[in-house]
Amino acid sequence: MPSLKDLKNRIESVKSTRKITKAMQMVAAAKLRRAQDAAEAARPYAERFNAVMGGLAASAAGSPSAPKLLAGTGSDQTHLLVVMTAERGLCGGFNGNIAKLARVKANELLAAGKTVKILTVGKKGRDAIKRDFGEHFVGHVDLTEVKRVGYADAQGIAKDILGRFDAGDFDVATLFFARFENVVTQHPTALQVIPATFEETEGESTLYDYEPSEDAILADLLPRGVATQVFTALLENAASEQGARMSAMDNATRNAGEMIDKLTIEFNRSRQAVITNELIEIISGAEAL
Repeated sequence: MPSLKDLKNRIESVKSTRKITKAMQMVAAAKLRRAQDAAEAARPYAERFNAVMGGLAASAAGSPSAPKLLAGTGSDQTHLLVVMTAERGLCGGFNGNIAKLARVKANELLAAGKTVKILTVGKKGRDAIKRDFGEHFVGHVDLTEVKRVGYADAQGIAKDILGRFDAGDFDVATLFFARFENVVTQHPTALQVIPATFEETEGESTLYDYEPSEDAILADLLPRGVATQVFTALLENAASEQGARMSAMDNATRNAGEMIDKLTIEFNRSRQAVITNELIEIISGAEAL
């Protein structure tokens, strides 16, 4: 049975932990509002951009002059998995869920005889996947010093991906990230970006006359489309990370409070037992006299 001093020290330790988790919850709540606003503000542009690109892609599909980013290499043997997670932990299952989805995809591809290459964005994803797929790693993007994700960061990642594609390093590229819904729910998502895939919008290609040709416009816009999808994924990840951290720290704060209550009850019972024993000793001594 722990002594009164041990129980008191433990109570003080849990109280200190609760202060930290409460502070982290409040910080995450403040950051979540900005990250959520940025993610929601980017969605209309990304959706409209993809709709226009979908119309162009539908018109150019099957054309011998279609850009390589749309038509692909004609093979799907080598896959690049771009796993995007956070640089920091303490955000519940956010990083683990993305890494789990990427591991499942990698195992499926390897079982089908495909070649898998992994590019990580975020330290936690690299740490989680490297244990099982270290030999498949081809690069890592460190965003530790980035306080607020910007389009320039997405352009740098997109440039790296496109450079590898132009060099013939892979045939298919897929992004792994978490799509933000609310504080409680973030959906791990796999999005193929090369060859480009867009939802077809009926009538989109008939609304506009394009000059120059649709193939030429696609050749110019497809690289920008990759950067846009990467940027959207980064924003969704940023909002999801803060939402998951806020929820995790709220749960941790509640758990710390419950532990303090239990330890306080145990401390009071132990103290009462000590007092009772002392009284018994005093009474026994008095009776002996």
